[in-house]
This record gives sequence, C-alpha cells and structure tokens, in this order.
Amino acid sequence: MKGPAIFTPEYYRHMRALESSSWWNAGMRDVAERLLARGDLPETGTLVDVGCGSGQTMAWFRTLRPEWKCLGLDIALDGLAAAKRLQEEVAAGSALDLPLSDNSADLLITLDVLQHLPLGGGDNRALSEMNRVLRPGGHLFVRTNAQAFPSTPDDAEYDFHKFEPEELRLKLTDAGFSVLRLSRVNALLGLAEIPRELRALRREGRTYHGILSTTSGRKGLTDDVKRRWLGLEGRAVARGLRLPFGRTLLAVCRR
Repeated sequence: MKGPAIFTPEYYRHMRALESSSWWNAGMRDVAERLLARGDLPETGTLVDVGCGSGQTMAWFRTLRPEWKCLGLDIALDGLAAAKRLQEEVAAGSALDLPLSDNSADLLITLDVLQHLPLGGGDNRALSEMNRVLRPGGHLFVRTNAQAFPSTPDDAEYDFHKFEPEELRLKLTDAGFSVLRLSRVNALLGLAEIPRELRALRREGRTYHGILSTTSGRKGLTDDVKRRWLGLEGRAVARGLRLPFGRTLLAVCRR
C-alpha cells in the first residue's frame, strides 16, 4: 500500500485517524509528558505548536496544562481546517518564518516537521526562528525521524531528511538551545517498520513514502502492551538514558 503524500487532504485524514486512535501516537504523548516534566513548566504560559496539523497535540496538552494558551501554526490549509473543527486557535505560518514576535512563547512543540523542511539549511533556519520566538528560559520539544536501517539518503523531491542524533544535537546547540534530553526512541517496536519501508523502496524507488502506518480502529491488549513498552522507553530517556537505536528522535531543550 502506498502512503498518502504529505500536505494532501488524504494525508491529513490519515494523520487524524492515527493521532486519535493509534497506540503509537498515544505512547508518544506519554513519552512527551514525561520529558516535558523535566522542564518544570509553569502553571500558566503560551504554547505554540509549529506544524500543528489537525490540532490534536494542542488538545492533548491542555489536558496537562488547562491554564495555558495554545496557538497552532501550519502551512497546510487542510490541517488548519481540521484544527479549527476542534476549536483550536490556529494561523497560517511557516516554520521558516514564524509570524510571531520575539520572546513571545514559553513552550514550542514541533512534531515531525524538521525532516520535511528544505534541504540544505531549512532545519537550521527553523530552529533559529524557534529560538527567537521563545522567551529566555522557555522550552522546545522536538520529534523527528532518525536515520536507521535501512539507511536512506535525502529525498530532494519531498525535502525529506532523517537525522543522526549528534547531527540534531549540534543543530540545536548552534541555534542557541541547551539540550536537556536527546535520544532515539521507538527502538524495539520500530523494527516492524523495516519490512514496510523495504517493500515501499522496492515498489517506489524513493526514500519518502508518505505515512505507511495504519490503524485498525480497534483497541486491544496488543496495542496496550505496545503503548506501555513505548512508555518504558520514555521513562528511561527521561532519566537520562540515551537509547542506542530507534527510529524516532526526541529532544527537550531550554533557551
């Protein structure tokens, strides 16, 4: 099965289904909650979700910090329309040129955005913009693709890049951030992605395949076990362990 291409209406429909019902998204939110706890966030503040998609990350965050103000930015109108249906405050905006004033946010979250920015410096520019917008002492939470097996080169057609951990660390520090935690995750369970990626590579002959993951719409014991395992990885990372392998990179930083 071919995954939907990024920024298409089909892509956002598929992403909304995964965000609302998949064990992976639920488990990643569990991990994010643990890592954000390392930042000792205040009771009130302003969150900006850079690349907010359908807005479900903001809805999740408000369950943790109901007194916070949340704003979502995205370049895709389909994503913004879906977020508005959740009654989220959103605006059109690019990670490369955030439409926000200096020192105006307490927390920035950017999920699966850095890997899709223009090759040859788009990620550096976006991180510099995020540093500009954060208040001194504010925090940045990043999730992005990790280079893993099968190792894949950049895909110029889709501006798709997978990061090595030390590459991401260097780019974060160069942008002015202090890295509190950075590690691979999705280690053991991510092995299931390898056959799908190899099949897609043989079928399509390119490294970006859209969203290959699917959801059955049913929640059972297997999904619960997977979510709990992912949570165990997050617990280890929150305590300072850097996992040696995994298909996702997470980082928590302070400005």
